[in-house]
Parts: sequence; structure tokens; C-alpha cells
Amino acid sequence: MKIIILIPIYNDWQSVFKLLENIDLEITGLDVEFSVLIVNDASTEKRSEINFNLNNLKSVQVINMKENRGHARCNAAGLKYINEKEDFDYVIPMDGDGEDRPEEIKLLIEKAKEYPNVVITGDRIERSEGFIFKFCYLIHKYLTYVFTGQSIKFGNYTCLPKSTVVKMTDEAATWSSFSGSLAKTAKVRKSVSSIRGLRYFGPSKMSFINLLKHSLSIIAVFKSTVLIRSIIFLAVYIFLVLKYISIITLIPVVLVIVMIISVFVLSGRENITELNNSLENINNIENLK
Repeated sequence: MKIIILIPIYNDWQSVFKLLENIDLEITGLDVEFSVLIVNDASTEKRSEINFNLNNLKSVQVINMKENRGHARCNAAGLKYINEKEDFDYVIPMDGDGEDRPEEIKLLIEKAKEYPNVVITGDRIERSEGFIFKFCYLIHKYLTYVFTGQSIKFGNYTCLPKSTVVKMTDEAATWSSFSGSLAKTAKVRKSVSSIRGLRYFGPSKMSFINLLKHSLSIIAVFKSTVLIRSIIFLAVYIFLVLKYISIITLIPVVLVIVMIISVFVLSGRENITELNNSLENINNIENLK
């Protein structure tokens, strides 16, 4: 079994180097060939020179991008590169900051061996952020389920068989939302329980605005379903409150309309042409091991 771990990075080399060391430690004894592909999203932070002592990773490559295009598009470009250039059986995308815990790689592998050629997701059962972020994340999950019918409890941390990687690199939504695209292209999925880890260095970079954009980008993948469910919701809601119309009772109507507009605007980020041309943004490729 050949597995490539895909790690997008922007100005967080210290965390990535620590992550590589921890991955190398955690995969000791596994009868699997592991390689790592780091997609450097045009970092402005200088990378320090470091001597790796990685005994279990076969190779570590860094793709340096010319222009910064964001986390989701780094993942998309990385998947496309792997699909076109590498020999692999599975891809495990991971965040490079330590929040995707390396000790859970074994769980993903065990499940993948139990269910060959099936997507394995790391479903979050516990998060490490503060109360407000956890509450907002809970709202995000419920809104996604209510308006799309999709229960999406996972992020990037998954184990993708080659067949799914092929499908995702042919799906425009991959350019905008990894988890939304995966939910759309892989209907059959198995899961393992995953605990959101703590960042190795520095505070989380996920602001409330970024979380909102992330949530709406997932929902936008299923915009047709969202539109239908929203119309049904508005029709039923207006019928129920018709006799009690006021500024307060109209707030949910306004919020749903704003959500619909936002979803359709964000769906414009889904672009198969840009995904197909994403490898043109590669500046160079380095071999760290």
C-alpha cells in the first residue's frame, strides 16, 4: 500500500517540520509506504534550514507555488498533482499545524484495510477551540444538514482511495471546498473518531469570518438543494407567521435570503478550468528527502 500525505502550508514552517517528525514517529512499524507532499502556498516566511532524521518516510517533496491562492485550492492543486504525477493507492490530506493529530493516521489505515477503496473520514468528536468557536461550529453543522441534507462532520483529514482522488480532480467544487466536494463525489464513506488537536505553535488562524466563508462554501456545493429547501422553509414559515408579521418575525426571512445570495455568490468559486490549470501555478519542486 502506497500512501501520500498531502499538507498545504502558508507561513508555518516550524509547525510543518514538527508535524513531519511526529508523523515519522507514528508510522513506525506500519507495513505501508508513506511519502509526503507539501504544497507551499507562496509563503513569505523564510524557511529555516533543518536536518531531518526521518527514518520511516520514503520521501518529502515541497511544491512551491508562484501565487497565494488559499488553503482549499492548495489541496485541490495537490490532489491534481498527485493524480497526474505520482504512483499511489491512497492520499491522506492533513493540516500542517498539528490540529490533525498524527497518532490518528493508524486509525485511518486500519479502517482503510478493513474497507478497501472506500473513503475514510476523520469525524470530529471533540474540538480544542474555545466555547464561542465550538458553538459557531455546531451551528454550521446543523445549518449544513438542514439546508443540504448532508451530515458533514469531517474536514480535510481523510483517507482517499485513488478512485476518489480521480473523481475529485474532475469536480469543480474541489476548487472551492474540499469537504463539500468529497461529500458530493463519495456517497459511500466510513469514518473513525477524530479529536481536533492543538496547534503546535501560535494561535488558530480560523477567524469567525473564515469559518462563515468555509461553512457557506460547503453549503454552496449543494446550491440546488439549498434553494429548494429554502423556498419550502420560507413558504411554511411565512404561512405560519402571516397573522403576526413584524420586523422581528421577518428576521429569519431576511437571514435565509442573505444566505441564499451568499451561497450562490460563493458557488462562483467552483471552477473546473482553474482546477485543470492549477499546476501552471507551480514555481518549482524541492526534495527535502
